[in-house]
Amino acid sequence: MTPVGRALQRAQSVVAFGGGHGLAATLQALRRLVDDLVVDDLTAVVTVADNGGSSGRLRSEFGVLPPGDLRMALAALCSPDRWGDTWAQVLQHRFAGQGEMRGHVIGNLLIVGLWEQLGDPVAALDWVGRLLGTSGRVLPMALTPLDITADVRGLDPADPDLLTTVRGQVEIATTDGVITSIALDPPDPTPCPEAIEAVHGADWVVLGPGSWFTSVIPHLMVPALREAMIGSDARVVVTLNLTEQEGETPGFEASDHLAVLAQHAPDLRLHTVLADERHVADGLEDLEDLVRATGATLVVADLARDDGTPRHDPAKLAAAYAGIMASVPA
Repeated sequence: MTPVGRALQRAQSVVAFGGGHGLAATLQALRRLVDDLVVDDLTAVVTVADNGGSSGRLRSEFGVLPPGDLRMALAALCSPDRWGDTWAQVLQHRFAGQGEMRGHVIGNLLIVGLWEQLGDPVAALDWVGRLLGTSGRVLPMALTPLDITADVRGLDPADPDLLTTVRGQVEIATTDGVITSIALDPPDPTPCPEAIEAVHGADWVVLGPGSWFTSVIPHLMVPALREAMIGSDARVVVTLNLTEQEGETPGFEASDHLAVLAQHAPDLRLHTVLADERHVADGLEDLEDLVRATGATLVVADLARDDGTPRHDPAKLAAAYAGIMASVPA
């Protein structure tokens, strides 16, 4: 057992919320903590609102949950050995060519095929996890397809303050306006019972990083999930993005991300806010004040990849998560 594992006395149970590349980075980090015996129970709860690309096509044709973000989470949990790396690459392989298969991803087709065979989205994802030998479980945040809608300001040149409703994850992520809030349609989707159970049994809940309005906040808009997070004894860690995101969060500073989180889930108690030292350098004082006002602890560390891309480094993120967990008395 690692020094962190010994300090914790027992391995921790973690539920990570998100979607896309942000959740993948979190899961790659937490997978390392599973290998180090710091975490023994890891669950990913994934946004299911994608309406573009291969996922959108499969959702439209078969009436299923969009599988893309679920696939990425499964790939991120594959072990770094030859078996896991090979299956992760197969799962993520996207067909080229000019025919009807162009753009489809093998993992998406595998997941949808198992859904049709088993008639149970959770059981199908568990089977894919067994095939890949993943280090955790992947669950959808809801059991029925849903759409995200957003109130967006600035789309009407004649009335810049007018709020316009934009519908669809892709459309929201690429809007030219300023997003003020989001909602789900339907507003009370059928939650995944296993996800709620995982939250109630968790020591830690991790939110972010990721597309703030289309991958992170949507989880808090599922009433049953939000109530589970609020009512759970789990400590909530919010991992802030490294930079603003064109379309969703242009001009956002770290404190703006937290303000949006509080707007959509004012009753959610935060334990730790994790931020990258370079991203928050200019607005550090404002962020410290805001985090202090929430009663949470701010942890600032070097979290970014060394190649200059605005993405989290899984190894650095793993070290930060391990340090946060070890800071709490057993």
